[in-house]
Amino acid sequence: MSKFNILIAGNNDPISSKGIDLLKAEPSFNVTVNMDLKAEDKMIEASRDAHAIIVRSGAKVTAKVLEAAPNLKVVGRAGVGVDNIDVPVASKRGVVVMNTPGGNTISTAEQAFTLMMALSRKTAQANASIVAGKWDRKSFQGTEVYGKTLVVLGMGRIGAEFAKRAKAFGMSVVAYDPYLSKNRAESLGVTLCEDLDAAIVQADYITMHMPLTPETKHMINAKRLATLKPSCRIINCARGGLIDDNALAEALTAGTIAGAALDVFETEPPPADYPLLKAPNTVFTPHLGASTEEAQENVGIEIAEVIKAHLLQGTVVNAVNMPNVDPKVLAEIGPFLKFGELLGRLVSQFAPARSNVVRINYSGKVGSGDTTLISRAVLKGFLERPVGAEQVNYINANGVAENLGIRFTESRLAEPSEFSDLIEVVAKNDAGEAASIAGTFFAGSPRIVKVNGRRIEANPEGTLLFIENIDRPGMIASYSTILGKNQVNIADMSLSRDKESGKALTILTLDSTPGTEVLAELEKIQGISKVHCVAV
Repeated sequence: MSKFNILIAGNNDPISSKGIDLLKAEPSFNVTVNMDLKAEDKMIEASRDAHAIIVRSGAKVTAKVLEAAPNLKVVGRAGVGVDNIDVPVASKRGVVVMNTPGGNTISTAEQAFTLMMALSRKTAQANASIVAGKWDRKSFQGTEVYGKTLVVLGMGRIGAEFAKRAKAFGMSVVAYDPYLSKNRAESLGVTLCEDLDAAIVQADYITMHMPLTPETKHMINAKRLATLKPSCRIINCARGGLIDDNALAEALTAGTIAGAALDVFETEPPPADYPLLKAPNTVFTPHLGASTEEAQENVGIEIAEVIKAHLLQGTVVNAVNMPNVDPKVLAEIGPFLKFGELLGRLVSQFAPARSNVVRINYSGKVGSGDTTLISRAVLKGFLERPVGAEQVNYINANGVAENLGIRFTESRLAEPSEFSDLIEVVAKNDAGEAASIAGTFFAGSPRIVKVNGRRIEANPEGTLLFIENIDRPGMIASYSTILGKNQVNIADMSLSRDKESGKALTILTLDSTPGTEVLAELEKIQGISKVHCVAV
C-alpha cells in the first residue's frame, strides 16, 4: 500500500482535532502537524516530502514551497480564501488546490450582523467606558436598525444569510449584485438594484459580501463615500481592499458618514499608525469571520474528507484550479477549456443588465464530444467578473450560476457551420436583450470571429479594447489620438460594420492596459456608444 505524507501546517492555527483524527485514522497516511511555519524557509523544509498540505490562513504555500515539494499532489485550505496559496504556480505544477466554501457561511454572516449591532448601539465604546470606571449613559445613545434601509453588496451564501437576519429585525433590504436574477431576489425577499451608485445612496447600512478582484477593489472609495447619507454605517467582513481604508478614515473623521465596523483591513494586521484606527465611531475585530467553534470544526472535517478522497480515489471536490477529468481527455480539450473561459469572460463585458440566461452553441468537431467541462469553463469565465460571494471554479460554476438565478443551456451540432469548430456564447435577460461572442481555432491558434453576430477577426491576447461607434470618417483618428496621447500603443486592429454609415465595431490589441481615466475619455467621444477593455 502506498503511503502518503500529509502536512498540516500553520502559525498557531490548526484545523479541528476531528479533522486531524479523521486523517490519522487512515493507515496509508503519515500525518504531521506543525504549527510553527510562519517563516517561508521553515515551510519549505517541512513540505519537501509532502503529498498533501493543509493550511488555514497562517501558513503560506508560496511558489518556493511548491517548487520544493516534488511529490505534492494537493493543497487544501480549511476556509474560503486562497490568498495564502500561489494558485497559478500550483496549477502550473499540476497541484490541485481545494477549499471549503460552505463551512464558515453562518459564522461570517453572524459576525457581520454582530458588528452592525455593536456599531449601532456603541457597544464597544460603552464597554470601554465602564471598564475605565465611568457611568456615562448620555454619551452612548444608539440607533435602532428597525425600519432602516440595508444595502447588501454581493448576494452569495453569506450575503443571503445576512439579509435573512436583517429582514427578521424589520430592515428593508436592497441588494446589489449584477448576476442576481429578479426571481432569486424575490425569493429572498429583497429589492434588486441594478446600479451600485443608486443602491448605496439610499443606504442607512451597507454590508460587504464579495471577493476582492480588480473590479471590486476600492468599490467604496472617496467619491462614493461622498454620496452616502451622513447617517450611513458600513460593515465589512469580506475582504480588506473592498473599501479604500484611507478614504474611509477621512470620511469618518470629517463626520460625513456615521460609522464603520470592520473585521478585515487592506493591511493585516494594521500598523499602529494606521489612519483608520484613529477614526471615530468605529468597531474593529481581527478577522474573526470564520472564528467560531462550529465553523472551524466544519471546515476542518470538510478539508480532511476532500483531501482523503483525492489521495485515495482521485476525486476532486471544491477545486479552485482543476476539473476532475481523465488526463487523456484533458489533453484533447485543454485548449478549448482556456478559450471557453476567455469567451465567457469577454461576453460578460457585453452582457445586458440582469442577464439571467447563458447559452453556449457548439458546432463542428468540438460539438461532437462531451462539452461539459468546456461549458463549465465558459461559466467560470462569465461569473468571475461579477461581485459574487464565492470564488468560481470548474466544480462549482453550475451551482453558483443556479444560486444567482442564471439559467444555463447548450446546443451541440456535430456538423460544422462556416467554421470547422465554433463556440458561441450568448447572454440574455428577461427583456430580450442579448450579447454574444464566438470563437474558433485557426491552425491551432484561437481567434475571435464574431461579436454580437457580426463577423470580425481578432487574436485574443494581451489587452483587447472593444469600441462600438457610429461609422463615420474621423472616428479611428479620434480614439487613436487619445490612446497615443496617453502612451498606449496599438499592436493590432480589426474593424467591422453592419452597413455604410451604420454601426461599427473595432477590436484593438494594445501593448498596455489603459487606465480608467483614458477609458472615460474615449467614452466621451461623440459617436462612441460602448467601450470595453479586457486584459486577456
